[in-house]
Amino acid sequence: MTELRLILGDQLNPKHSWFARQRDDVVYLLLELRQETGYVLHHAQKLLAVLAAMRDFARWLKAEGHRVRYVTIDHPSNRGALEDNLDALLQHYQASAFLWQLPDEWRLDQQLHAWAARQTIPCQAVDSEHFYTHRHEAGQLFAGKAQWRMEIFYRQMRKQYSVLLDDGGKPAGGKWNFDQDNRKAWRGAPPPPPDTRPSHDHRQLWQTLQDAGISSFGQPCAEALRWPLNRAEALHQLHDFIRQALPHFGDYQDAMHTDEPRLFHSLLSFALNTKMLSPREVVTAAEQAWLAGAAPLAAVEGFIRQILGWREYVRGVYWARMPDYAHSNVFQHHRPLPGWFWHGHTGMRCLAHAVGQSLRDAYAHHIQRLMVIGNFSLLAGLSPQALHEWYLGVYIDAFEWVELPNTLGMSQFADGGLLASKPYVSGHAYLHRMSNYCGGCRYRREARHGEDACPFNALYWDFFRRQRARLGDNPRLGLIYKQLDQMSNTELTALRNSAERILQGLETL
Repeated sequence: MTELRLILGDQLNPKHSWFARQRDDVVYLLLELRQETGYVLHHAQKLLAVLAAMRDFARWLKAEGHRVRYVTIDHPSNRGALEDNLDALLQHYQASAFLWQLPDEWRLDQQLHAWAARQTIPCQAVDSEHFYTHRHEAGQLFAGKAQWRMEIFYRQMRKQYSVLLDDGGKPAGGKWNFDQDNRKAWRGAPPPPPDTRPSHDHRQLWQTLQDAGISSFGQPCAEALRWPLNRAEALHQLHDFIRQALPHFGDYQDAMHTDEPRLFHSLLSFALNTKMLSPREVVTAAEQAWLAGAAPLAAVEGFIRQILGWREYVRGVYWARMPDYAHSNVFQHHRPLPGWFWHGHTGMRCLAHAVGQSLRDAYAHHIQRLMVIGNFSLLAGLSPQALHEWYLGVYIDAFEWVELPNTLGMSQFADGGLLASKPYVSGHAYLHRMSNYCGGCRYRREARHGEDACPFNALYWDFFRRQRARLGDNPRLGLIYKQLDQMSNTELTALRNSAERILQGLETL
């Protein structure tokens, strides 16, 4: 009698109750699948990091005495697709039962449930034991409401889990949200902490992927990959962030600088999204830093809001709205991504840096994703589905449950306002205020139109002109439309002509 238990590549949690005791009748399955390396084009570092972490997890399981069947991407027995591999392994082990942890991606959830329904042996899905909430908790909270709001969800989570509350159950510091305190630009001081993450040599794995014909993009950095392999490395990274970077995280969480891609960000999202770390221990570590006087409340609250609030919230949006949510495109934007999304060579310095950093590091922080790349994509009318596939492929921490709502909802407003109360777009002013990107750019940041004017400016005003029927009644956009109404016909015509010229020449910006 043999029970097979499947572990997916983003389920590398050694604290799961499955592993509390060793059982000779249980075999753990870890499969390197071509369907997972190819459902979108992935960044090379993402492929390397996930597969290397899976292999390390298998070694840990074996060291703990568990039975493991690990099928590498190049093994002759690997049949490529999930179902084909499971069929063969069930037959090989003459399995009496099959269990799997609930996937976080809709397509895998559907695939596994459909496959399990065809089997004659008992099959059961169990919880991944990772998140604060169950899949449909947020959907139940907002049932029947036309708009969801993260702040409502976040406050409930704070109360439910007693996070950053005073003795009377009120928010610490008298406010639920210190976002207004966390918007400083970084001009060179204080110095960011050193990057203490280990460096891994994955050249042999990279050669295996190349020999197997696995396509990818971005720089592999296989000789010195900095992403954690396991829980121990992730915990060390968490400790260093709490001690060295969290005190300044709040002030500079929205800042961008060409010399410092990390600044004071944690870079923990890959470890979190592969479940090496639990959100509870990360939140607790941050809260304890504030209680110990080691980090200010505004920084701690801003960091916790991203995990206890936003991360759980977008997962709720995903499971409440899939699969239709993936096709959201309220503005009917269909332009393909310009070629420089794949090589980073553009005269717009902000985009050259943000895209180039993404291609180099498989990482960009949330403002680079939202207010540089996403901002331009929405103003330029790029396809939200094409952008979604690029984000899903390029970022080390991008798994569909968290990336899709962030891209289609928060970044592209493609869901018409379910997730965000207004489109998050700007002209040059925000980018200049929060970064040093404008310095040395070929475009003049303050010019609204003309061949050398910053493309963000004409695209910004023309976007709101074009979308007036849909956005004109939004109370958060009243000032913008008031400014539009005060522009002369000559100015509006010049902006429209500039915007049309920019859109026709996206490849050569």
